Amino acid sequence: MADSRAFYATTPIYYVNAKPHLGHAYTTIIGDALCRWHRLLGDDVHFLTGTDEHGLKIQQAADAAGMAPLAFADSIAPLFADAWARLNISNDDFIRTTETRHRLGVQKLLQACYDNGDIELDTYRGLYCVACEAYFTEDDLVEGNCPIHKKPVEQVEEENYFFRLSRYGDRLLKWYAEHPGAIVPDYRMNEVIGFIKQGLLDFSISRTSFSWGIPLPWDDEHVTYVWFDALANYITAVGYGTDDEQFARHWPVDFHMIGKDIIRFHCVYWPAMLMSAGIEPPKGWAVGGWLLVGGEKMSKTTGNVVNPLDLIDDIGVDGFRYYVLAETPYGADGDFTYEGLIGRYNSDLANNLGNLLSRVATVVGKKCGGFGPRPRPDSALAAAAADALAETTARWNEVQPSRALEATWQLIRATNAHLETNEPWKAEPGPDLDAVMGDALEALRIVAILASPAVPDTAQAVWERIGMPGAVADQRLPHAAAWGGYPGGTSVVKGDPLFPRRQL
Repeated sequence: MADSRAFYATTPIYYVNAKPHLGHAYTTIIGDALCRWHRLLGDDVHFLTGTDEHGLKIQQAADAAGMAPLAFADSIAPLFADAWARLNISNDDFIRTTETRHRLGVQKLLQACYDNGDIELDTYRGLYCVACEAYFTEDDLVEGNCPIHKKPVEQVEEENYFFRLSRYGDRLLKWYAEHPGAIVPDYRMNEVIGFIKQGLLDFSISRTSFSWGIPLPWDDEHVTYVWFDALANYITAVGYGTDDEQFARHWPVDFHMIGKDIIRFHCVYWPAMLMSAGIEPPKGWAVGGWLLVGGEKMSKTTGNVVNPLDLIDDIGVDGFRYYVLAETPYGADGDFTYEGLIGRYNSDLANNLGNLLSRVATVVGKKCGGFGPRPRPDSALAAAAADALAETTARWNEVQPSRALEATWQLIRATNAHLETNEPWKAEPGPDLDAVMGDALEALRIVAILASPAVPDTAQAVWERIGMPGAVADQRLPHAAAWGGYPGGTSVVKGDPLFPRRQL
């Protein structure tokens, strides 16, 4: 696929100290939908997720379970892979930080920064949160506790190697000034610039107090601490340290999909580390808010974890995916409620999309002999379809899935209104009825393409029921969504309701 544009996107890698929860699913589904959109554009997509398996937090969890750290990681990592399979996540790779390819790449990165003079031995004293694996200043704390986990921090002193982040403030500010759209939403860029301008502190990159990690290549008494290990997955998974050709193909990444709580590490530490090693920084970061439960971020610590697999058993995979993507503008915090999930399902999926397909298939079955008529080239719906394509494309380009889906659903609403105006269920068979139904079928064809990144199985079902051959995912934008592609004369099948209404 050398002639197609490479598109590379990542989720964070998730700690194996707990099972997958709704917060993990939120970022992963958004990354998946974005990558599916880029496949529709014909891009050569590489979508990465995985698990973060080293560090004190994992060693402690393994000790508590009476297991060796690797055995513990081996017991949890498949739960993430299985969860993503059940949520229809189309990742091309799943990296574990305990893999050999990762270790080799991490050690190459460390050595490059060390050789550049940016890693030095020093003694650190600071306030440390084990759950965050991060140090805080007194000003960061809330009533003496970690601002994220609301738990006491520990006073720690040890000899560590440090990355000299303080040397990179001016270079980072210059790079961001030259790449003004690198962080979306744009208000997150302002946050990063403000942080850099406050002055950057060097950060610790090694530990001797535990052994569960990757040894430093020049000093095996130290294992590398979280950021050089975890962040490096984004380059080790695409060949850094093992496959130069693959790395050249995919790096720099188009988007790191991250939560707002890790923005400092991803948008300040990470590009500085890459600059030190002589590697180009990422092209972009898409920063999401938190999906809250009862106003609080989901975490094992606070005990408010929601298992996404419980929800898909109840509402279906696409019903759940749609809610995650449509409910909250990306970047803002959202509050997950079961009532909101059922409400979205009933209004947008059952009443709008499901009802439209059912009405069209019913009329075609009764009055067109079960075969779909061709659309009119000058249909009033053609403009609505063109608007939907343009607006949906613009919003996906901004990594705003909720707004992209709203644009697609405007075409569904326009088509339902078209049917209400023309009342084909009251009309006699003939050219006028055929024209109305052909237009509606063409709108459904375009909707199936535009909605497929969010609800892939549903989109394929719509595609097949209106008589289209092959896979909707194999269509290519923009030409596949141009008005007039429905061939007519194909068998239209009603089938069971796509989205039976749900009761609370």
